[in-house]
Amino acid sequence: MKRVRVKFCGITSSGDAEKAIEAGADSLGFVFFKDSPRYVTPEYAEAIIKTLPPFVTGVGVFVNEDLRFIEDCVEKCGLSAVQLHGDESPEYCLRFKNLNMKGVKLIKGIRVKDEESTRSIEDCNADAILLDSYKADMYGGTGKVFDPSLAMLAKEYDRRLIISGGLNPDNVREMIKEIRPYGVDVSSGIESSPGKKNVELMEEFIREVRITENQ
Repeated sequence: MKRVRVKFCGITSSGDAEKAIEAGADSLGFVFFKDSPRYVTPEYAEAIIKTLPPFVTGVGVFVNEDLRFIEDCVEKCGLSAVQLHGDESPEYCLRFKNLNMKGVKLIKGIRVKDEESTRSIEDCNADAILLDSYKADMYGGTGKVFDPSLAMLAKEYDRRLIISGGLNPDNVREMIKEIRPYGVDVSSGIESSPGKKNVELMEEFIREVRITENQ
């Protein structure tokens, strides 16, 4: 099986960033959504991202945000990718792509509720699609797992799929085997409390992911 990329999202401290890198994360996610318990300021994220080693990327997570603010964060923080995790339309995604920000990749998060919710993938101009669990009035961090059969419907659109929502060391191996995604994204499943990462859970999560690559 091909290598599965791993993003640890909701990084809120330099210490957690260091431990995530040591555990083997490919990307670190920084949440710029003020209503999230994992919110960080662009200035704080910038300080952490500047210390990242080669081959570890910083991803900015935004929810229904102004494009100018996103553009400023990309430039200030040195983001490698932007994750839109709100109700952004295909037109909004196209406007982002047209900004041509030095190769910054676009990840569009879709909250998977039913078959209808996967259909928006077809018109979405993104470099990868992230599937997350649906919960009313919550944009990520639900701790809920979505129905894997809906991910299989999403695969019909032949896009790079990243799975998220309720992943943890106990279930990530099975989800990868069933869906075979491009990557996995985890936040609450590797935490001791919201925004506080747990070293043992991070290490165990990575071990479970890597096991699938040898099966």
